[in-house]
Amino acid sequence: MVMKGKKGVILGIANKKSIAYGIAKACREQGAEVAITFLNERFEKKLEPVATELGCGEKFYPCDVSRPEEIKALKESLEKDFGEIDFIVHSIAFAPKEGLSGRFMDITKDAFNVAMDISVYSLIEIVRELHPIMSNKSSVLTLSYYGGVKYIPNYNLMGIAKSALEMTTKYLAEDLGKDGIRVNAISAGPIKTLAAAGIGDFGFMLKWNSAHSPLKENVTIEQVGNSGMYLLSDLSSGVTGEVHYVDAGFNIMGMPAVNFDETGHGKIAWNGE
Repeated sequence: MVMKGKKGVILGIANKKSIAYGIAKACREQGAEVAITFLNERFEKKLEPVATELGCGEKFYPCDVSRPEEIKALKESLEKDFGEIDFIVHSIAFAPKEGLSGRFMDITKDAFNVAMDISVYSLIEIVRELHPIMSNKSSVLTLSYYGGVKYIPNYNLMGIAKSALEMTTKYLAEDLGKDGIRVNAISAGPIKTLAAAGIGDFGFMLKWNSAHSPLKENVTIEQVGNSGMYLLSDLSSGVTGEVHYVDAGFNIMGMPAVNFDETGHGKIAWNGE
């Protein structure tokens, strides 16, 4: 049990289909003690069974990252219940609906600021607030997506936020390395989550990814969860500042694979509709 004795907090579970849930489950299976947070009263009711399943007990705290006082309260609760923590999972992202459709140049400053605040700055604020109770072998993990590196249709403002999040990961990794704290990101392939529901033509995205990735499949929250557990554990003690892809290899493809017929003409290997 590679996480035995480790204690940490996971922010951003929406339901049992969340990537953060997959990470929490993998950590629990490897012996970690886990605390989770909920956004508001509505999510508290939905997540109570999940908290029970994960053995969180009373380690189930409110945390709306747009409210600095709730992040401070989270630190106090964790210090009271755990004393010291060994890992943080930041699985929080949000962009107003207007930022995920239409022409990119029409995105408003307000939408831009909200997306950057919730999706990016929250990682900095959480780490800064929880830093005093983090052990000198702590690991921080956040979640990104390929749309922060390359253009993805309908991802729009979230692509900009994920790009900023990945660079934030690298700068935090350098800053916190002197304290023995590692900071990494996972860039997961498309998965049917609550957050993904807001992305237009997401079903097509799933088909495209499975058709054109080397493994010819979409990844699961269990696969991403196991990779997350590795990055939070001492097995990855020499890894920091990395963006680790768990996407069935889709990110390595420069163009779709081509099947050649007997005349030498190529046809894209595509079974989608």
